[in-house]
Amino acid sequence: MKLDFSRRAAGLHERMDEPDCDPQKLRHTYAQFGIINILVSGWRRIYTRHLRPGLSPAVPRTLLDIGCGGGDVPLRLARWAKRDGLMLRITAIDADSRAIAYASARPAPAQVQFRQALSSDLVWEGQQFDFITSNHLLHHLTAEELTTVLQDSEQLCRGLVIHNDIERSALAYAAFRAGTARFFPGSFIHEDGLLSIRRSYTHTELSALAPPGWVARRQFPFRNLLTYRSRPHA
Repeated sequence: MKLDFSRRAAGLHERMDEPDCDPQKLRHTYAQFGIINILVSGWRRIYTRHLRPGLSPAVPRTLLDIGCGGGDVPLRLARWAKRDGLMLRITAIDADSRAIAYASARPAPAQVQFRQALSSDLVWEGQQFDFITSNHLLHHLTAEELTTVLQDSEQLCRGLVIHNDIERSALAYAAFRAGTARFFPGSFIHEDGLLSIRRSYTHTELSALAPPGWVARRQFPFRNLLTYRSRPHA
């Protein structure tokens, strides 16, 4: 059956999001996220171009990672900042207790904290951060949830927000299918990754959804960056 990539397959759901999914496969998925993110997510480029220029060796900066999953992205950002002699404190949150249990069990530096929470919980607490990031989060959200996360991001951020996600295309789907079919056994990486591509936004769709002040940018390969920079208060 030929798939239609002209529209989001928003009604599909990844297996790993199911509360009764295979727990061993879920753990393997979290473990393998690190490989996938190194290969396709482009966080090194995002760090060097957008995050590192705002960091300091003397003044601690703060970062909130929303929907942290297995925790590989915030841990990698913390490692890069430390290696560059820069001070960065990271709070990484996820609504799924299974993700936080996995991430919290990983060796982590003191400047990285994992907690089960929603972005709205941190808004209610009155918290603010210099940077806010997410990886592969936006396509998981309903329209209402997306609106909430973007509104929360604006309230929580006193600097820069970067939501990093997949851009849907037939080419992205074909490349991921060929590249992951044999190399990620015992996990949901292959199956859920293909579903994620079908659920993700094109650049045009994300640009149309972006509220005032937000900018959708493309990043190679097959990536969308939805960014927001807070304005200084008078």
